[in-house]
Amino acid sequence: MPAGLAVLTAGLMAFHRAVPNSVGRAGSALETFLPWLGLVVVVLLAVALLRRSATALVALLLPVAAWTHLFGGLLGADQDPPDLVVVQHNVSDENTDPAGTARALAGAEPDLIALEELVPPALAMYARTLAPRYPYHAVRGTVGLWSKHPLTGARTVDIRPRQIQEPWSRGLRTAVHTPHGDVAVYVAHLPSVRVRASGLASSRRDESAGLLGRAIAAEKLETVLLLGDLNGTVDDRGLAPLTSRLNTAERGFALSFPTALPLARIDQVMARSATVGHIRALAPTGSDHLPVAARITLDRSSAPEEHR
Repeated sequence: MPAGLAVLTAGLMAFHRAVPNSVGRAGSALETFLPWLGLVVVVLLAVALLRRSATALVALLLPVAAWTHLFGGLLGADQDPPDLVVVQHNVSDENTDPAGTARALAGAEPDLIALEELVPPALAMYARTLAPRYPYHAVRGTVGLWSKHPLTGARTVDIRPRQIQEPWSRGLRTAVHTPHGDVAVYVAHLPSVRVRASGLASSRRDESAGLLGRAIAAEKLETVLLLGDLNGTVDDRGLAPLTSRLNTAERGFALSFPTALPLARIDQVMARSATVGHIRALAPTGSDHLPVAARITLDRSSAPEEHR
């Protein structure tokens, strides 16, 4: 990388990290929309063209190159066949067409489907619709996993923040016995982030992310997948307990929320001892989130000999 580009890229990273979270979670707010900073360059480019300023156009080359270095890789596509395809979707507790949603998700032909905001009687409809193609499933509270491969050891993962006193179960862990080896799969729905006059209210989300990060750090299976509505982007420092331990998607923006005008991907697929290749948003369902599908390549070095 040219020295000037390296300095500018480092400067951009240092800039957003320097924005404090102590006042209104301003840092997290900026990081949620970090890729959209490229629009500033577009506006400046338009101004430079209108003014016919060659100097301004040359000056814009470095920020364009820095943005491309930081986010341009997400624009590519996977070429190699994946070991697993997974779908993650917050189906919404107000979804009026759970059967149609289930059929749409199964239509992507994933190995695993993770769902959040499962409520009765919609839960029964999801189970019934997915059963023919996904005979194995586990549900804990309002989160669940449907699989083409056998599951064992399903249990609740306690990620409830201390301030929430009422019954609240949004974490699940189970082992999936894939043709490539056993994988620990976590499904989670972290607390929502609220926008208030004082800024973002994300303390519950951040606390829940910390609890989930500790649970994953203690996981004995080497290969781990995390699928869930994490109510934050992978650049948001509030998810650092997870992003510091897990790989995130290498390609694809997959903006998932809100459905009407997707601005950010808060529905995530992360992995340990595996690569999350291309991630993409699927067509809208009856939810206020878009589903996302990701291609997973497992680390063969961590698999038992019989699965290599």
